[in-house]
Amino acid sequence: MRYPVKTPVKIIMLGAGGTGSYIAMHLYRLSHCLDRPVRIIIADGDSVEQKNLIRQHFTAADLGLNKARVLAERYASAFSMEAEYIPIFIEDKARLRQLIQPEQVYMKLEGGGSLRLPEMVVLISAVDNNKSRRLCNEAFYEEKDLIYIDSGNSEYSGQVVCGIRRNGRTLYKPVGYVYPDILEDADKFQSELSCAEASVSAPQTITANMTAATLVVSLLYNILVLGDNKVKMAAFSTRTVNVRSVFEPGRKRRRAA
Repeated sequence: MRYPVKTPVKIIMLGAGGTGSYIAMHLYRLSHCLDRPVRIIIADGDSVEQKNLIRQHFTAADLGLNKARVLAERYASAFSMEAEYIPIFIEDKARLRQLIQPEQVYMKLEGGGSLRLPEMVVLISAVDNNKSRRLCNEAFYEEKDLIYIDSGNSEYSGQVVCGIRRNGRTLYKPVGYVYPDILEDADKFQSELSCAEASVSAPQTITANMTAATLVVSLLYNILVLGDNKVKMAAFSTRTVNVRSVFEPGRKRRRAA
């Protein structure tokens, strides 16, 4: 599927923890190299704790600080970009839909003058609960145009799913279609968890988080730099060091040399 490579971009990432913290450092570097205006907004209501230092991309100096703020300020400063973050969990559909609305951006033309173009919006879900995924899934179907990339993983395995809405049509199905069980899961938003519940999470490894983040950034590179992405989803296992991709119909995989 082809994507414009010159239009302005707005990227909203929900979740700045195990996977989101690794996505962020590559996301800012990638955006800095693009020849187009890019905004990155990170949202997460959690603060850095000692236990996070084991597998999340934070240091002891970050303890007690909001995760979204740490990542946005660190990498936006490193690449001379504006730091935009929301230090709360996005758990309201109206708020989410407001965030993913494209704005009109003036772009300078090479021969002089300017052109007003709408942003291409990318929603990245790096959350750790299915109730938030259901929220993203619902918002996805209500938008005319949206790229929705969801990342999820367990201890050694996971998947990244790319949903596409264009001109009011669903061209690539989102994660809720690929894994319908997440739409039935009776879990809670992060803010609804008790202290005891929040302290217990599904086991994950740093390699699973890093692999999921790499796949998300790979899809973004295809979309934003190459303007051509044929991968609808990718499932992986770090135990077997294997990635299996699902391609757009008609796309043939080449044999390795």
